[in-house]
Amino acid sequence: MPTLLWFRRDLRLCDHPALLAAAQDDAEVLACYVLDPRLTGASGSRRLHYLYRSLHELRERLDGKLLVVRGKPEQQIPRLARVVGADAVHISQDYSPFGRRRDDAVRAALAGVPLCATGSPYLVSPGRISKQDGSPYQVFTPYYRAWRDHGWRAPAASGPDSARWIDPAGLPGGTEIPDTPSRPDNPAGELAATTQWRTFAETSLPSYATDRDRPDLDTTSRMSAHLKFGTIHPRTMAVDLDSDADAYLRELAFRDFYATVLHHWPESAWQSWNRGMAKIEVDDGPDAQRMFDAWTAGMTGFPIVDAGMRQLAQTGFMHNRVRMIAASFLVKDLHLPWQWGARWFLDQLTDGDVANNQHGWQWVAGCGTDAAPYFRVFNPTTQGAKFDPAGDYIRRWVPELAEVTDVHKLGSARPARYPDPIVDHAEERLEALRRYQQLR
Repeated sequence: MPTLLWFRRDLRLCDHPALLAAAQDDAEVLACYVLDPRLTGASGSRRLHYLYRSLHELRERLDGKLLVVRGKPEQQIPRLARVVGADAVHISQDYSPFGRRRDDAVRAALAGVPLCATGSPYLVSPGRISKQDGSPYQVFTPYYRAWRDHGWRAPAASGPDSARWIDPAGLPGGTEIPDTPSRPDNPAGELAATTQWRTFAETSLPSYATDRDRPDLDTTSRMSAHLKFGTIHPRTMAVDLDSDADAYLRELAFRDFYATVLHHWPESAWQSWNRGMAKIEVDDGPDAQRMFDAWTAGMTGFPIVDAGMRQLAQTGFMHNRVRMIAASFLVKDLHLPWQWGARWFLDQLTDGDVANNQHGWQWVAGCGTDAAPYFRVFNPTTQGAKFDPAGDYIRRWVPELAEVTDVHKLGSARPARYPDPIVDHAEERLEALRRYQQLR
């Protein structure tokens, strides 16, 4: 009997357990993807670009045997199952709040045809490990120890030839994948993901622990978008991580941890996980909106913040250290709700992922699972001097400062076309601490 393989956040053919499950017993497999208007409408243009390029590549690797349809999955997946007479629909498990609701609706609409979940986008799936009393971990460090002890399987031995693919030509309801040009600054798809990982593992992984906080150095992996869309599985990457690569492995663990937190506390997508900290005083109104607009435009007068925001606007990516600095500035210097920044990042980032993004913002704001950072207010000037010592990153993204010798001490050297600081950091730091102390 034929089966359906419904691709979602697993746009690859290698290391794909659900593919092997769909193809077992020599079943013919229809590969499909559903362009859900609820997701395409909520995705920024850069994520859509990555999605479409990845779908084009996936279809090419399947010699055209990928059916793309448009509509709600609870309508399209049962329809396709009926069209080919599928006895099962195979997926990789989705643990996000939206994904779980969608899959429940599809399962009900399939009316007896099983929806079979095999594997997930994570090394250790949400719910797989817990504390001794059975409750989920709320702090990263003990979670990380348990995560390491639990371990994960070897990559699945799948590939383009793992199934007898059904040719979708002539099947009703297919739609064209939007045509988007390739972009060298935003390579997409499985081949780009594996190439990028091999390059990073060979050249920059050995120095990752010492250089990862330097936005002026091209030493980060740039794998976040590939992981977001599943064009590579973290198992494939973990094979190259030995005991000397603990710093990078911790980043993969954070990805699993935040997915776990969102799984157990789905309301934390837009509400502060720490409800006590949710009551902090924040600014609103026209003045707050003007501050927010200056932040999004990279016109705050703080060079490292502006460099990061302009990198984001121009490329859909921002270095992780700079993300923390920019986020701290929004919530602790401008006193704006973390949700404003999280929503902007999701709109702009190619790698925008609800679990990582929202809980990263809450970590900075001090209202997430690890509460200690509530009193930590990044000084954007000292942060810039520490992690971009020569100012190369700042000069690249803030051309107004290209001719300035010391971008960290502008003083009278501040160009007329570059704005003065929109706030006094020292004053706003004290104000932020005052607001936090009111809660404690």
